[in-house]
Amino acid sequence: MILLDNDIHTERIRKRYERVSRIYDFLEKPMENMAMGEWRREMVKELQGKVLEIGVGTGKNIEYYPDSLDITAIDFSQRMIDKASLKVEKLNKDVKLLVMDAQNMEFEDNTFDTVFTTCVFCSVPDPVKGLKEIKRVCKREGKIILLEHVKSEQKVIGVLMDLFNPLVVNLYGANINRNTVKNVGKAGFINIKVENIWKDIVKRIIIYNE
Repeated sequence: MILLDNDIHTERIRKRYERVSRIYDFLEKPMENMAMGEWRREMVKELQGKVLEIGVGTGKNIEYYPDSLDITAIDFSQRMIDKASLKVEKLNKDVKLLVMDAQNMEFEDNTFDTVFTTCVFCSVPDPVKGLKEIKRVCKREGKIILLEHVKSEQKVIGVLMDLFNPLVVNLYGANINRNTVKNVGKAGFINIKVENIWKDIVKRIIIYNE
C-alpha cells in the first residue's frame, strides 16, 4: 500500500504520541493543576445527547463525564486509548473508546448531538480536514465545543511561538502556533463564538452546526 503525504505525516505524529504516552500525564500535570482541570470540568457541563470526544488521549476528561450521556471517545493512538481504558475501568464509566483518526472518521453523517475537543487541533496533521469531518458527523443544529491553545496575536509572543514550534513538534507532536479559529472558518463553519480563556492563547470555541 502506498501512503500519501498526509498519511505519512499522520503516522509520524501518531508515533510521537505513542512514544510519550507513558509520561504524558506527568508532562501535562502542571497545566492540569493550574487551570486546565477546571476548564475541562466546566466544559463538560455543556455536553448534551449523543456525544463524541475527539482526541481523548489518556482520558483526562473521563472523570468529568456525566453518567447520563451516551459518550464515544476516539484517539489515533492505541497506547493513549489503552491509558484511557484504565481510567474508564477505575471510574466505572460507560464510555465507548475507539482507535480512530479524526481526519477520517468511520461514523455516519449527522451522528452526534455534541462534539468536543481539548487541546487536540494542535496535533491533527490536517486540521481543516479534521474540522470538516466534525462538521459531517455532527448533527445539523448540533453543538461543537473546542478548548484549544493557539498562536498569540501579540507580535513578540507570536514570533517566539513560531521559533519554538519545530522543537515542540519534533519532541511532542503538537504545534504551538496553529490558528484554529481561522481553520474553523476554512472548514465551512459560520455560526462561531470565540472566548479567550487565558490571555489570547487558550480559547474556547463554540460552533453551532448549520
